[in-house]
Amino acid sequence: MDRLRIDKWLWAARFFKTRSLAAEEIGKNRVEVNGDVAKASREVKPGDTVAMRHGGAVRTVRVRGISGQRGPAPVAQQLYEETAESLAAQAAMREQRRMGSEPALSLEDGRPTKRNRRELDEARRDTGWDNRWSASIESDDD
Repeated sequence: MDRLRIDKWLWAARFFKTRSLAAEEIGKNRVEVNGDVAKASREVKPGDTVAMRHGGAVRTVRVRGISGQRGPAPVAQQLYEETAESLAAQAAMREQRRMGSEPALSLEDGRPTKRNRRELDEARRDTGWDNRWSASIESDDD
């Protein structure tokens, strides 16, 4: 076997969990073979370059082998060789995620934090909020 459909190769190389997910990503034009947008029926052979958008970053790999069946991860990793540029881009993305801000700090709405809750309770005690307002129907005129 010297050629294989790109969707089957992506599945066998463990880039996607199912072959249909691989075909779906190919259908969304997120996979290129040798610089051209690929279709699911496109065949790859050893030496081809496959670029795919995966998790926000572009992964570029060179096909080293062909396998029609999905095997264990160490065997699947022998089917491709990742380019140096792709490895550097992945390292940069990991560093960017690590250095990113804490998402909870940007929340303005929703449930109050413990600190916000204490500030609200303190403000209620200081202003007498619970004593000023009443939901009763009784009036003072009686």
